[in-house]
Amino acid sequence: MKYGPLDVQDRTNPSSFVIVLIASIALFDVTSLILSPFTLIQKVAAQPSIIKDPSLKVESLVSGLSSPTSMAFIDNNHILVLEKDGNIRLVSNGQLQSQPVLHVSVDTTSERGLLGIAVLNSNSISTTNNSNNNNKVVFLYYTESQGGELRNRVYSFQWNVQSLINPKLILDLPALPGPNHNAGKLAIGPDNYLYAVIGELGHNGKLQNIKDGPDPDNTGVIFRVNPADGSPAKNNPFLNDPNVAMQRYYAYGIRNSFGIAFDPITGNLWETENGEDTYDEINLIKPGFNGGWKIIMGPISRNPGVSENDLVNFPGSHYADPLFSWLKPVAVTATEFLKSSKLGPSYQNNLFVGDYKNGNLYFFKLNAERTAIQLDNSQQASGLSDLVVDNKNELNAVKFGTGFGGITDIKTGPDGYLYVLSILDGTLYRISPVSVPQ
Repeated sequence: MKYGPLDVQDRTNPSSFVIVLIASIALFDVTSLILSPFTLIQKVAAQPSIIKDPSLKVESLVSGLSSPTSMAFIDNNHILVLEKDGNIRLVSNGQLQSQPVLHVSVDTTSERGLLGIAVLNSNSISTTNNSNNNNKVVFLYYTESQGGELRNRVYSFQWNVQSLINPKLILDLPALPGPNHNAGKLAIGPDNYLYAVIGELGHNGKLQNIKDGPDPDNTGVIFRVNPADGSPAKNNPFLNDPNVAMQRYYAYGIRNSFGIAFDPITGNLWETENGEDTYDEINLIKPGFNGGWKIIMGPISRNPGVSENDLVNFPGSHYADPLFSWLKPVAVTATEFLKSSKLGPSYQNNLFVGDYKNGNLYFFKLNAERTAIQLDNSQQASGLSDLVVDNKNELNAVKFGTGFGGITDIKTGPDGYLYVLSILDGTLYRISPVSVPQ
């Protein structure tokens, strides 16, 4: 997505960045800012984080991180945090350890880098401290330059309580032309399969709904694969497709995404999508989902002269409108269902979403069927009945908090509180009750 008059090359030029940032005359693409050199990111001062609910507080749990992109809880007391330049950092009992547990060699041009992490069986973590942690499998997504070849790759590692060992290649994916739209988020589904999202990397093929474009090439898709070897998962929507590449796909037509999360009630996959000049999205991803890019962004009704017949419709695919959109992109990023009642019953199993442009945290309740976003009376009164943010008043109606300085990940902690990772100020925040019942 593009904001303002600068193209990707201009926005990654330090002098252009500083001029535009100081003048505040243009908005920026999450793809360029997230991936700017950290020496530049450090110049952006952290702002106080504020949330609407007076019964909750925000605290800085860990600071001093270098361009953090993703995180995962290993157990009650340990968090792995990825830094874009290839360091995997360990937070133990709230303290950032001085040395990384692992450094992987990555290309950090623009959006490339160390981008995604997932932990197998993380939902079955023992409630006792540090027990049986050596059976954890950790998956990492990063842009690797090896032997002169640039690739986005997913590796599995074993966690031995102190470090990540025994790397195994699970997915070997393209990285060119790029350098933007690598996506990179990973998740373990309730079915224990590995889900991975990659952006379209500037490709113009059938997976991008270009009918006369090249055949499927592992770009702009969500994978659903066996975590042991990256083979197609059982009952994948395109499992019987004669094109072998299609057999690993769960969804396609994805422009770029910095957030995937599973509904803890239904097991359905939800995704955030970055628009270009218009329409960031929140999508419910059912098997065979076609997001519509490059033909459709936002509701199809807001794309005059376009119909589903204009899309590349593989057998077993379906198009669905986003469940929520922002007309002017906010650079939407991470998403998480709060799997806890610790912040209050109204938040339990409902959806939090972050953005990069504003450092905003948004909150959405789901309807009883868990198939749509349910607006409250004040949100309806703001003009959001069409579920598209068209102005500042409507934006404020769904804003839960602000001042988080470019959100890159959101997770429910083992303690039931909400954790928010900020790339701009290198901080991990925790949202918890002001007073905890005794």
